[in-house]
Amino acid sequence: MTPTPPVRRRLIGAALRRYREGLGYALDDAALILDCDRSKISRIETGHRGIRDKELHELLTEYGVAEPEQAALAAVAAQGRRQGWWHEYKDVLTDAGQDFVIMEAAAAEILGYEPHRVPALLQTAAYARAVAAADPALTDDAQRDQAVEVTLLRQRIVLKENRPRMDVVLGEGALHQVVGGAAVMRTQLARLATIAGHGSRAGITLQVLPFAAG
Repeated sequence: MTPTPPVRRRLIGAALRRYREGLGYALDDAALILDCDRSKISRIETGHRGIRDKELHELLTEYGVAEPEQAALAAVAAQGRRQGWWHEYKDVLTDAGQDFVIMEAAAAEILGYEPHRVPALLQTAAYARAVAAADPALTDDAQRDQAVEVTLLRQRIVLKENRPRMDVVLGEGALHQVVGGAAVMRTQLARLATIAGHGSRAGITLQVLPFAAG
């Protein structure tokens, strides 16, 4: 059975295919740009093979892709090739999970909707510990500790270092679902209130979808 390609390669490949088809180019046209055969382009677009920085730049430039979008795709491709911090957490991050944090760290904008719980980037350490304690995939305390470390690392890298624009919508249920007990929820809700009041200064917009909205 052919393994599923990494998410980041599929994302880059899908973007390249979308740009190519938007111009009305065939696979053979794209192959001429890189001076290769059409099967290579096909495998790049399906995520079954990677693409070198120079090749990615050549295709995106030929397709007329704006510089900010080029930079975002190049960042995802480059981080996927690096031995990043996520490699130390293979016990708690699946391959798809590693792909996710790579793309999250490279994002210029993050849009999120969570109906039932607070998203990882906005969790307090105590809330993250309670989530880890309830996760059946984490079988011992060492893994649970690592899962909390991953959450806090993601927050530091994304919110304090990279600072992308974030728009998050929480379902009202996420505010009522008790995670870790009353004390944990009290501090978590206080953090969310602070973000809602001052998050715009850090580029974060937090909204709540009430039950009454249906």
